[in-house]
Amino acid sequence: MHNKDLLWIIDDDPILVYGIKKMLLSEFPEMNIETFPNGQEAIDAFHEALSGKQSLPDLLLLDLNMPIMDGWQFLEELLPLRPAKRLKIDILTSSIDPADMQRFDRIQKKIYHQLSYQNKPMTRESLVRMIAGTQ
Repeated sequence: MHNKDLLWIIDDDPILVYGIKKMLLSEFPEMNIETFPNGQEAIDAFHEALSGKQSLPDLLLLDLNMPIMDGWQFLEELLPLRPAKRLKIDILTSSIDPADMQRFDRIQKKIYHQLSYQNKPMTRESLVRMIAGTQ
């Protein structure tokens, strides 16, 4: 991922979002970061991007447990959508539930986009490695 690439953070925890943004912008000062407090706002923005009204992100950091539309519902909404650009989606979750890992495995087999699963909390080093891995 390059400095000027677009990153979406989809997470309802404003303190976590603030921390991630602060860590990433200290390493990648020109990175464009957009945030969404739930999956519904993110999927609406995704549809706008598909219609050309805004850019698709290069990377999404996705929480699973959110109000209105959770991360799983967001991924289900993405399943039928195949933009020209294949996205990298990193699930960042505090869940250690084995059912979530099984669900991740099922969705990973069906989704067009590159999907990974990371446990919170994230360190600066692990975030930078994750971002650098998208270049």
